[in-house]
Amino acid sequence: MAARKQSKQTRKRVSGDGRRLDETRGVFMISVAAELAEMHPQTLRMYEARGLIEPKRSPKGTRLYSHQDVERLRRIQEMTAELGMNLAGVERVFELEEQLELMSRKVIALEKRARELKGEVERLEKLRRELRAEIVPYQGGGELIRHRDMQRFKIRIERPGE
Repeated sequence: MAARKQSKQTRKRVSGDGRRLDETRGVFMISVAAELAEMHPQTLRMYEARGLIEPKRSPKGTRLYSHQDVERLRRIQEMTAELGMNLAGVERVFELEEQLELMSRKVIALEKRARELKGEVERLEKLRRELRAEIVPYQGGGELIRHRDMQRFKIRIERPGE
């Protein structure tokens, strides 16, 4: 089953002449897709009605199934025929796979952000050490006076010519 799993990313196949083919492009009519997936065309219509598959449509409204759609149909067939799942179970499996894919992308994004923040912390720590080394402690003999206490003192400054 894992070998048939399709990722959400656009996968490409290579044709006989070396060109890349888009696996998400709708190319099979319903009869061909049904034959490739080894099921009746009416079954495909039922899966579409349940939201298990969403084929593309031609400008005239004809269902067009992609390679990816056919693989998904084969997975549905495998889950129902070989594993004994009902369609509600298949729907739930697909929902959980989508959630897992979403969470995986979030984890990747969070790990990237954590690496960026770690680099920033290291940069700031280095800067702090450099600044700390440049600070000369005050060695005066006088007391420290708070700014607000200094307001009470008036020191007259005489300038030449006043």
